[in-house]
Amino acid sequence: MSGPAYGVAMRNFTRFPEMPDAGALIDYGVRMEELGFESLWVWDHILLGTDPNFPIIDSLALLTAVAARTKSIKIGTGVLVLPLRNPVTLAKQLSSIDLISNGRLMLGAAVGWYKREFDAVGIPFERRGKIMDRNLDILRQLWTQDSVTGQWDELNLRNAVMFPKPVQKPHPPILIGGYVDVVLKRVAKRGDGWLTYFYTPEGYNEAWAKISAFAEEEGRDPASLYSLNQLPIYVGPRDVGMPKMTEWLNAEWDLSKGSLSTFDSAIVGTPAECAEQIARHVETGVKKIVFVPYRYEKEQVDLLAHEVLPLLRK
Repeated sequence: MSGPAYGVAMRNFTRFPEMPDAGALIDYGVRMEELGFESLWVWDHILLGTDPNFPIIDSLALLTAVAARTKSIKIGTGVLVLPLRNPVTLAKQLSSIDLISNGRLMLGAAVGWYKREFDAVGIPFERRGKIMDRNLDILRQLWTQDSVTGQWDELNLRNAVMFPKPVQKPHPPILIGGYVDVVLKRVAKRGDGWLTYFYTPEGYNEAWAKISAFAEEEGRDPASLYSLNQLPIYVGPRDVGMPKMTEWLNAEWDLSKGSLSTFDSAIVGTPAECAEQIARHVETGVKKIVFVPYRYEKEQVDLLAHEVLPLLRK
């Protein structure tokens, strides 16, 4: 079995008063391609936090800019809060990004968790699961059919014709994020795969076993589904790295209560130790590992690219 592909996350959100630097982020995307990462992933929110708030650059605008400056690196949302967006305008926007990137877009999508954000946009938070399913249905139809007619809630499509279609056929891969059983069933029934973050190999195996069982119930081959795990990493002596990583993760990251996400998933150590820890993830059969470098520091990214990736590719 060939190993997974290795991607890297981008820091398009910060903690106030620090602000994301749009130009530096686009340059970072270009550099990740030069360093040989297979894919680049952005986070997504419209509003996040109050005090402190987390300034965030729009995920799709940023991916568009990176797509225009790169040639081969895949670009993905990890994850787009799908119910917040009008699915008709989103279908147009995403197909356009797929065209601009010449077929490099991967759509990671989830229902969202931040009620304040839904209230501000005017989307009923309690209905977000149903709206997610509806939006996935509309995206797929507009991307694959010459003409779409149908009524979904307040959305009335009458011979809706959307061209040009995405480059990827039938459409860009849709990876669904989340951890409760209803979401894992959604992956098996409606998704092209699943993505998660901060899962240990044991946690990943537990969730993937459920997805596989649900897929078989739907008559789908679990091996045909894509899978992705995002992992924080610090390359350097463990006694230095563990306190740094623990402090950073607790300062800037939230874990969903009830999910198997855990800061224990952090990869910390010398390049050889990191490769050994990552090998346990490779054994799960995960198809893509996306690294979240410690504080996105240039030195950490370079160590990851030059010292760790070569060990993984041997």
